[in-house]
Amino acid sequence: MRPISAADHDAALAVCARDRVANAFVAARIVEGSLRASPGALLGHWSEGRLRGLAWVSANVVPVELDDEGVTAVASRIIRMRRQCASIFGPSEQVAGLWERLGPTWGPARAVRGHQPLLTTTTRPSSLGLALDPDVRPARIDEVDLVLPAAAHMFTEEIGYPPYFGSDRGYRASIAALIRAGHTFVKVLDGEVVFKADVGSLALGCAQVQGVWLHPELRGQGLSVPAMASVVEQVLTSMADEVSLYVNDYNDAARGTYDRCGFHEVGSFTTVLL
Repeated sequence: MRPISAADHDAALAVCARDRVANAFVAARIVEGSLRASPGALLGHWSEGRLRGLAWVSANVVPVELDDEGVTAVASRIIRMRRQCASIFGPSEQVAGLWERLGPTWGPARAVRGHQPLLTTTTRPSSLGLALDPDVRPARIDEVDLVLPAAAHMFTEEIGYPPYFGSDRGYRASIAALIRAGHTFVKVLDGEVVFKADVGSLALGCAQVQGVWLHPELRGQGLSVPAMASVVEQVLTSMADEVSLYVNDYNDAARGTYDRCGFHEVGSFTTVLL
């Protein structure tokens, strides 16, 4: 095991490209320049002179193409680093292997979401005859204050605690970065964001959507499908040729929306919340 450097950029991206849907998060960090901006955050597992697998180790631990030997090596390295992160997420088999090795040292998890279907589509919703919500659009940078409450509400619903305590400066900066990149889509009614979705990772022609949220008072009214369909249509038009996301298996409403928007299951993620 050793940290991946900028000299390993192409080799690391090639490892991610073995499954661009499952590895979109780490591929995007590489493309965004994190090998220079966050040196040491990406670990590589080498065997017989070849880069076999990767693990992003920062606020989160995210495995990429690790076999059992690689999982063991990454876990041993993390334990020696004495670093504990907020979550482990990624392909289920790799995450389960990491948690089996890290759990005894890190202590009990707050939650383990063992099966989160990994979904993808390359089909434009308009070709399926779906109506697209014309009011869903990229957020503007002057709308950070409108987006922040919706983003914080979504985070709290999903994770179980607020995204920040005290100052919102760091959280606001992350929202602004997504908006500045054109990766946040919103629907605004009466000066309030009522729908939001982010392209959290974009690399290798695949866009991974996260943070999908509809205002609680508008749920159950048939608004989520045209809103989500509009996001997928716009992303396929201007950003990528494939859109992916992963969803909690117990969220029947969301799964129904994604199914109608043309998504299909291609794998399973697991998230361990710490």
